[in-house]
Amino acid sequence: MAAPLSIDAPGIDWRGARVLVRSDLNVPLEGGRITDDARIAASVPTIRELLKRGAAVAVCSHLGRPKGTPVPELSLAPCATRLGQYLTRRVELLPDCVGPEVRARVEGLRRGEVVMLENLRFHAEEERNDPGFAAGLAAGFTHYVNDAFGAAHRAHASTEGVAHLLPSRAGLLMAREVEVLSGLLEQPRHPFVAVLGGSKVSDKLPLIQTLLERCDRVLIGGAMCFTFLRALGDPVGKSLHEGPEAQAMARDLMEQAVRLNCTLQLPLDILVADRFAADARLEVVASDGIPGDGIGVDIGPRSSATYREAIVGAGTVFWNGPMGAFEIPPFADGTRAVAEAMAASRGVTVAGGGDSGAALAQFGLADRLTHVSTGGGASLEMMEGRVLPGVAALPAA
Repeated sequence: MAAPLSIDAPGIDWRGARVLVRSDLNVPLEGGRITDDARIAASVPTIRELLKRGAAVAVCSHLGRPKGTPVPELSLAPCATRLGQYLTRRVELLPDCVGPEVRARVEGLRRGEVVMLENLRFHAEEERNDPGFAAGLAAGFTHYVNDAFGAAHRAHASTEGVAHLLPSRAGLLMAREVEVLSGLLEQPRHPFVAVLGGSKVSDKLPLIQTLLERCDRVLIGGAMCFTFLRALGDPVGKSLHEGPEAQAMARDLMEQAVRLNCTLQLPLDILVADRFAADARLEVVASDGIPGDGIGVDIGPRSSATYREAIVGAGTVFWNGPMGAFEIPPFADGTRAVAEAMAASRGVTVAGGGDSGAALAQFGLADRLTHVSTGGGASLEMMEGRVLPGVAALPAA
């Protein structure tokens, strides 16, 4: 995918511009409190740069799934407050994202001022990419900047429609995401190793196929490994796994790996629990020896050591998906081993967001990698080689 022109590319004088910035502020909330503000923090550099260049900024985003109607609990008010704390200035939350009142406020914005529009998904037209709604969002602005990589795989009014109505650029975060992920697909340093976890082979089939074509080694963990093991005829006990159709996919992938001279590696040993709980009875067994009443909850220590060796010795590593149920401390060792190996590697290390990013944050290792994507779904679709509508709508470099 061609890299989009970013805000620091020549061609636009931002002095006096009124800029609509699409950020991804879809943060987790509990009782109106933000429990993880990483996405807000990630939006700050672009906003600061635009302010530094003399622009006024209105930030827009979605939050949650209000299904096209205002839901007070999903107001962006907490995000406006937190963003103001990062910017050390007040960020006014406007009562809506479209309409005469919003347009009048936008047209009155002064250099250095920052406001936030209310939740885009309070309007059903946002997800339908309605042209009239896109025009309403653009009203009063002189420029548009898309910095919401986490929503770039959605062709919505705020991510795709508006980009065709105003002079547009990618934000610093968006440009960085596309640059790094494109580099993995087009010119990775070898050996290129991918580490894949998560629940289902069927959910990641296109991703695995793409990586087999590009990687030297693909390491499998998480619950999906049990579908591969079952496809080989090994017992998996009560471990989460998919049925015959997905097992056939797994067999096809293993055959494809042989044809492509890519090593598709399954765990050598498995941590097995008698139940899914922190105080469960645990034992480590060979991957082909899971007992009938056992539940696989993590890769075992031999697998962790083997995966670590492959990761540390790689020129490029892409990681998506935990090795086990890392949210429960006794089941976290395999995921921690991968995270620590990524941090220790001297190669290019990229995590695909989602649970991988959450695990890195939990272990305090996120800043030790080359890049941790802010977009789980978007990063996976891009790594599959798919065109992201929110990126394609921006002018390319």
